[in-house]
Amino acid sequence: MTAQLQKATAPPAGRPGDPERPGATCTPYAPGAPPVTAAASPAPPHLLEACGITKTMGDKILLHEVSLTLDRGDLKVLIGPSGGGKSTLLQCIHFLNPPDGGDVFLDGESARDMSRMNICLFRREIGMIFQDFNLFDHLTARDNVAVALRRVKGWAKREAYDRAMAELDRVGLASRADLYPAQLSGGQKQRVSIARALAMDPKVMLLDEPTSALDPELIGEVLKVIQDLHEGGMTMLMVTHQVGFARHMTKEFLFMESGRITESGSPEELLRDGSGSRTSDFCSKLSEIQGG
Repeated sequence: MTAQLQKATAPPAGRPGDPERPGATCTPYAPGAPPVTAAASPAPPHLLEACGITKTMGDKILLHEVSLTLDRGDLKVLIGPSGGGKSTLLQCIHFLNPPDGGDVFLDGESARDMSRMNICLFRREIGMIFQDFNLFDHLTARDNVAVALRRVKGWAKREAYDRAMAELDRVGLASRADLYPAQLSGGQKQRVSIARALAMDPKVMLLDEPTSALDPELIGEVLKVIQDLHEGGMTMLMVTHQVGFARHMTKEFLFMESGRITESGSPEELLRDGSGSRTSDFCSKLSEIQGG
């Protein structure tokens, strides 16, 4: 894959003709069409596959048939200008904001025609990390992590607390378990939100600019947790402007603007001198703004 070959109109990996995944499919949405099953492919399905995702708001098209795939252990990075559809895409994949068209497969299972109950089960397996933490102010760090285990999974209080402490320890916050969000720094709040997502045992994590609301000196502690998760094999799709960090972690950048993925490729391809890529131009301007 070269720096500018994969455009929004090109079929993503997993469509017919892909030599690495013969016979795999990614069929765009059509009203009334039967659900597509990736299990028909002779190759193992991608862990997560978004196919032809569209989203509109009134007369405005927010997403134009966006497709992407994640295999186990992948960390892929979405970058691009604000308003390009990155956050909307994550919300559609998570069905927090259901897409108007297209489909999402998790382990080969289509989400398009799932019942409300099954969508809730589907969403349990995809962790979502937001820009603004979304913690409950009246709960301690431990209770913020344990609450979903108790109310969604039905765990006993002691079992949920033990798991919450294990996840807080994993992100370096065991000693802050009894503090409330108002007593935590921004970086600590974001680490609590990551611990909360991990406690649900997700197969995939979606991270929507996890450091954008943080002071510069707090960004490193969150990036360290993300790096540890990646090295531990967690599958992640991340929106970020921390290009210096991301280029050393990911094998693939996905550049998104105007509701389309317009470029994809390795950091080496897209950011090399003379590549002429839109990604390289954007990252250069971003570096100037950040003083890099």
